[in-house]
Amino acid sequence: MTQYSNDVEGIKSLSASYQDLKKEIGKVIIGQDDVLKYVLLSIFCDSHSLLVGVPGLAKTLLVKTVSEALDLNFKRIQFTPDLMPSDIIGAEVLNENRQFQFNKGPIFANIILADEINRTPPKTQSALLEAMQERQVTAAGTQHKFDLPFFVLATQNPIEQEGTYPLPEAQLDRFMFNIVLDYPSYEEELQVVKSTTADNSAVINKIINGKDIISYQHLIRRMPIADNVVEYAVKLVASTRPNTPKANKVVNDFVSWGAGPRASQALVIAAKGHAAISGKYSPDIEDIQAVALPILRHRIIRNFKAEAESVSVEKIISELL
Repeated sequence: MTQYSNDVEGIKSLSASYQDLKKEIGKVIIGQDDVLKYVLLSIFCDSHSLLVGVPGLAKTLLVKTVSEALDLNFKRIQFTPDLMPSDIIGAEVLNENRQFQFNKGPIFANIILADEINRTPPKTQSALLEAMQERQVTAAGTQHKFDLPFFVLATQNPIEQEGTYPLPEAQLDRFMFNIVLDYPSYEEELQVVKSTTADNSAVINKIINGKDIISYQHLIRRMPIADNVVEYAVKLVASTRPNTPKANKVVNDFVSWGAGPRASQALVIAAKGHAAISGKYSPDIEDIQAVALPILRHRIIRNFKAEAESVSVEKIISELL
């Protein structure tokens, strides 16, 4: 593991690595600055991200390019309706000596691209639950640990609902960020079309490795944070729960279920990471607010009234902020 003479030096290194990664990935991915920031933040914070966007917005290309800039083992799993849990985690097979041995599935990698994760049934989606939370899988009663670091970066198409299955709330809660990709601006799309229709391809250099990432993850957890900032994060999450003392009228009118304690934990860790990549040595309330939307977006469930009146989750969160 990389050692720094002190945490101040470590934060400077993390901030510099973040800028180098942005520059390197920017050779292929044009625009999408916030999307890239949240994906890299989830990696530095030892968590997972769900990327939601219509086809053609480079969700898959973004994950592949990030994996190329990180010196890590990368596997892609294309989720389909006939995919089975054993296709992901592996299975016990009879070898030539007539003994059962475990053949590892594609989940045994550092970065997993779960492509179109909502195309597979809940039974198969649930195969990821233990992997995402415990960094291990259990097969035939035996636990198999993963090599760290381990991240799941999943993609989802929000408009095509035929042949798809909604993600269980327990699985959604395991994603730190729900990142929504929007259409590029006119200038960005012009640049994308020019670069992708020419006969040249960018070479992505390795910027950091697994040991660096694990070192940064520990560094972020060691960052000091003021009590008032932690209290702000917990109050913000508590205010999403209807019919509780912290809830306001908007939440009571339009929310059926609010965010759980995992959201408070995610807010604090992500705020530390956001401060670190910005070169700050301790997060403040602005860092909490900067990461609140993608953290709370998938943890707040609107009621029928909100859907009938077209009150979006984003609008509810902006009211709370």
